[in-house]
Amino acid sequence: MTGRSAYPVLLVGVLAVSFAAVFIRLAFEAVGARGLPESVLIAAGRLLVASLLVAPLAAPSRPWRRGRRSLGIAALAGVFLGLHFLLWIASLAYTSIAASTTLVTTNPVWIALVEAFFFKKNIAPATWLGIGLAVLGGAVIGLADAGGTAAGPAPLFGDLLALLGAWAVSLYFLLGREAQRALGTSGYVGVAYPAAALFLLPLPWLLGEGYLGHPAPFYLWVFLLAAVPQMLGHTSLNYAVRFLGPTIVTLFVLFEPVIASVAGYFFFGELPPAGVFAGALVLLIGVALAVRVSGGKA
Repeated sequence: MTGRSAYPVLLVGVLAVSFAAVFIRLAFEAVGARGLPESVLIAAGRLLVASLLVAPLAAPSRPWRRGRRSLGIAALAGVFLGLHFLLWIASLAYTSIAASTTLVTTNPVWIALVEAFFFKKNIAPATWLGIGLAVLGGAVIGLADAGGTAAGPAPLFGDLLALLGAWAVSLYFLLGREAQRALGTSGYVGVAYPAAALFLLPLPWLLGEGYLGHPAPFYLWVFLLAAVPQMLGHTSLNYAVRFLGPTIVTLFVLFEPVIASVAGYFFFGELPPAGVFAGALVLLIGVALAVRVSGGKA
């Protein structure tokens, strides 16, 4: 495959991940509630199904033979992946799809900051500008959502959850980068996904939500959430990275909030305040600038 022919694969990946928010909202509707217990149940279900789907792909690489250190790093990355999904899915119970998906895609900014302060990596002035724009855009989204209820019962709280979800997935990517050096991609996800699922497994019970007894559509949407955004989407993006590089792929992924917001309008009639879209535009320009200058290593 050439770089040019990899673009359709990349497009499929971006479209697939962009419908995650729609499937989550449909799962909420199926159980008739939007809150933390339902969010944890959806997150745990997504990762349980994804673990089963990825097992046949990961088994041939035999990750359990690659050393305890790599396995430990991959497992820890999985914990942060589980935390990411818990926080991000919960954010969709409280705020708009537009605000949530925009804020959760800021992970390249936070990875750059972690590398600067903890690994003493130099950050170019243009990257600092991008980070500043991203922070400004996030603040505009928060101000636009403050006190509003147009797209959820507590938009500002949902925005905070999405931001925390971006921080969690940033640590997932940083740890995953190290673990994949020894395990490879298939071996890595074969450890990280089950670790994330095990981390979340008991939480629904602790919150009074069982895995059984829900309407059939709920299980359909959770399965599609694991099969389409998780397996098809993320697999396509990882495949495209091999031929196009991380910068191009990361920049294309910034279209996810745009597609998700359009889908949110058509599926649910969701139209957040105009300030959310203005802030999202500033934020995405900032992230794109940071990614472009840093080479997309996030």
